[in-house]
Amino acid sequence: MDLKHSRSVKLNDGNLMPVLGFGTFASKEIPKSKAAEATKVAIDVGFRHIDAAYFYQNEEEVGQALRDKMADGTVKREDLFYTTKIWITFLRPELVRQCLERSLKKLGLDYVDLCIIHIPIAMKPGEELLPKDANGKFIFDTVDIRDTWEALEKCKDAGLSKSIGVSNFNHKQLELILNKPRLKYKPTCNQVECHPYLNQSKLLEFCKSKDIVLVAYSALGSHRDSSWVSSDSPYLLEDPVLMTIAKKHNQTPGQVALRYQLQRGVVVLAKSFNEKRIKENFQVKAQDHLSRMRHRGIFLQMGVPAIHSSRCLASECHRHMASVCLRRQQRKYRVKGWVLLPLH
Repeated sequence: MDLKHSRSVKLNDGNLMPVLGFGTFASKEIPKSKAAEATKVAIDVGFRHIDAAYFYQNEEEVGQALRDKMADGTVKREDLFYTTKIWITFLRPELVRQCLERSLKKLGLDYVDLCIIHIPIAMKPGEELLPKDANGKFIFDTVDIRDTWEALEKCKDAGLSKSIGVSNFNHKQLELILNKPRLKYKPTCNQVECHPYLNQSKLLEFCKSKDIVLVAYSALGSHRDSSWVSSDSPYLLEDPVLMTIAKKHNQTPGQVALRYQLQRGVVVLAKSFNEKRIKENFQVKAQDHLSRMRHRGIFLQMGVPAIHSSRCLASECHRHMASVCLRRQQRKYRVKGWVLLPLH
């Protein structure tokens, strides 16, 4: 099965991106070997879009999984869509290619399908992923993100990445790139946290107007890092609305949350290292009956106007919870008084 025969979206550079991807980020307590095992399972069940990053520090294991599945004949290289990211300590233009080449070496690949700027803020170059001074404060760097983008364009021209994009950009940061003099390539995508509690509706509208694909990470709920998420914050997958919809259609809340994104034209990343859930997450592709769901009564109970069924799950549900999550995101990424993540 090659990409042109899978469910994919055409990017603004003509390349194809599968609409459902597998995320490989893992917290420190999870052994890196689990990333390899989960990636193999994901490929076996049908995932062809694999999302990773230099920052995740497991590309060697993920790369081995890719090579193993190519060696056993499960997939060919052209069947896969692999994403990596330029980390914030490599945003100086002279370091961008170095970061990408490090990822390629760990992966054992000649090219990636997509390379994106991980976060639009620079930190001090070096081997530390999150450099801090003697007082424990982060050490930032001064870099014009437009120069970083130009260096990424050169990586595309060199054949190291077929497509290039960004992550965690708001619309003003996107405009910096789009309005850049002598812009050669537009960002093909913008990968951001996006789920029913943080639906990014205005950012999605902006991206669509610029032919930029929005890619949703944490689509099954925010990463529950105790350093910034309170223990009593709600679990998305335990939300009564999602659970009601899931029960009615004999689906899991996770499958409903993923379908929510697909119906609104968002490419969605599903992350799990549990074999059963990996299989369940991929099954959402084949469940077309979910796109015909009508939940007028449910959405009215939440104070949300009923709309056409094809857009039902894409309505702006749980506005009050979205506000709560926005405030948490602001605390997570607030640096020197300004917020890095897209807040609309």
